[in-house]
Amino acid sequence: MKTEPELRKKIKTWVIVFIIGLVLSGVTAFPIETELAWLANHASVSPGFMQDWLTNVYLAVKTTNQNYPYLAYGTDWLAFGHLVIAMAFVGPLKDPVKNIWIIEFGMIACVMVFPLAFIAGPIRGIPVYWRFIDCCFGIFGIIPLYIVYRDIKKLEKMSIQNIAPLH
Repeated sequence: MKTEPELRKKIKTWVIVFIIGLVLSGVTAFPIETELAWLANHASVSPGFMQDWLTNVYLAVKTTNQNYPYLAYGTDWLAFGHLVIAMAFVGPLKDPVKNIWIIEFGMIACVMVFPLAFIAGPIRGIPVYWRFIDCCFGIFGIIPLYIVYRDIKKLEKMSIQNIAPLH
């Protein structure tokens, strides 16, 4: 069994990993056209069956940005949203037991990726393999959050046991 300081360090490490993932996810949404151009021009990076899709998406984004640049503001807000959500996870860094609700919120959000991908995906014409890639964000997000949640519960139990009776 881990000591309280070891548990706190483990919780902090996993929360930081999650925050970094959110920040990277957000920051990479800003230069979406540039990233798609790179992927479309480097066929060896992505599997062959995805190459046509990536090229098509790149051309759609490029054409849209040329003709309607204000629509890219939507992905700017997407990026901003990731950054703001990442900031919320500073709470569990400061006081994990008190802010466990933020971890629960994150776990719920990770689960909600699946209905979004499989309801909105077909409506928007997203190929099924791309929906599975999107679902990976939910899977790879919930794993560290579940570890943190479990460890916060252990930490909470340790804290309760360490409180001396008042008589």
